[in-house]
Parts: sequence; structure tokens; C-alpha cells
Amino acid sequence: MSLQAGDAFPSGVVFKYIPWTEEANDITACGIPINFDASKEWADKKVVLFSVPGAFTPTCSISHLPGFITSLPALKAKGVQTVAVIASNDPYVMSAWGKANKVTGEEFLFLSDPDAKFSESIGWASGGRTGRYAVIIDHGKVTYAAIETQKGTLEASGAEAVLAHL
Repeated sequence: MSLQAGDAFPSGVVFKYIPWTEEANDITACGIPINFDASKEWADKKVVLFSVPGAFTPTCSISHLPGFITSLPALKAKGVQTVAVIASNDPYVMSAWGKANKVTGEEFLFLSDPDAKFSESIGWASGGRTGRYAVIIDHGKVTYAAIETQKGTLEASGAEAVLAHL
């Protein structure tokens, strides 16, 4: 069942990621993947979560991710504390994608949804890959959730759409 505005963000949502560190900022540096308990970490925060079918893919790298990077100040001005991107790529790829885009710190997270487990649980995955969607979570409650229905579009999941719903 898909997420809808008014739903509680599911419990037990755990992603994998490699925390950003200054000493491992080089794109070739590998960190150690750890679990990120999103249900717990985001319970008392305002969060924008967006999902892409794959890191380093055309629409994701040319439009989707850059839109959120550019919009980070506007998102922060609307009270967003964390922006997170997920894909079914492994944590090493997600970490490298963040480094390739010069994103530093812990306010913008690059998370792995292994085997698209979370995305599958909300019905927004296909063939083991995450769909293209966006979710706004405000202190554990979903206030916006939408998936793209047309390939390569950002009408529901892009930064502009998310900003319009904050």
C-alpha cells in the first residue's frame, strides 16, 4: 500500500549509508556502511525524502538531485531539517554520488534502500529498483507523498513540487 498524506511514517524503516566525513571526502575513499534507522532518526524532525531509480542515471543526475541541492536553502527556510535521497544502489555508490555532487555534511543524506525493500513495502518499486517519488515527513507524519507516473518527469517528486507542498 502506498504512503498517503495523513499516514504515520512506517516503523522499522532502516536504510544503509556511509556517513560523510571530511577525511573521507575524496570520491575514491570508501567508508563503512552502517544502518540508518529512519523511523527513529526522523521521528522528531521535518524531513524531505525523495527516491530515484538509480544514482548516476540521466534524469536523476541532470535534474532530480541538482534541483534538491539548489533548493536546499529554500527547503531549510521552510523548516526542513534533513533532505534524504534513496535508491536501490548500494551504500558505496550512494556515497560516491554525494561526493561527485560535492554534497557534504549530514543535512543531506545519500541512503541505500537495499533491494528496494522500503520502496517495495509502499508499492513504489519495480524490478528491484526504487521508483521516482517524494515524501514529506513532519515529526513522524506523512504530509505529502507522490510518485511519478511518467518516465523521466519531475512533476510530483522534484524540488519545486515538494516546495509547493511545504
